[in-house]
Amino acid sequence: MKGVRIVQKVSSTRGFARVAPHVLPALDRAVHRLTRGKVLLSAQLLPGVVLTSTGARSGRSRRTPLACMPEDGGRGWILVGSNFGRPGHPAWSHNLLAHPDAEISWKGRDIPVTARLLQGQERAEAWQAVLAFWPPYAAYQTRVDREIRVFRLVRR
Repeated sequence: MKGVRIVQKVSSTRGFARVAPHVLPALDRAVHRLTRGKVLLSAQLLPGVVLTSTGARSGRSRRTPLACMPEDGGRGWILVGSNFGRPGHPAWSHNLLAHPDAEISWKGRDIPVTARLLQGQERAEAWQAVLAFWPPYAAYQTRVDREIRVFRLVRR
């Protein structure tokens, strides 16, 4: 438990937000590919998926490793567009807004999903659950002027 608290504290820092976006996704993609979808390094701390979405502008397939909060025994997932507490929304969130039908790799299985941006009370409830699940998201929100996007993914 102490190790998790240390990781949470480190991941809440601005330095982590500067370095992690350039290092963690590349490592995750490489390990995920080498293990044929069975291992996601970041999932050793938080559950994770590899999201395959359609580019909002390009129309090309985009693969992005992301932390997630599983719901309903693996029937749904919450994705948080924190972008490590950096100013802009992450590209994958624009992709889901433009093309909500996507696919995730979850525990080595490819699952077709539909994404929905949460708003209002539904977002507020999910946000509280997310903060209980991974408290550093609160630090990310304080560093940005935008409301961090929260998506619910459900199986198609």
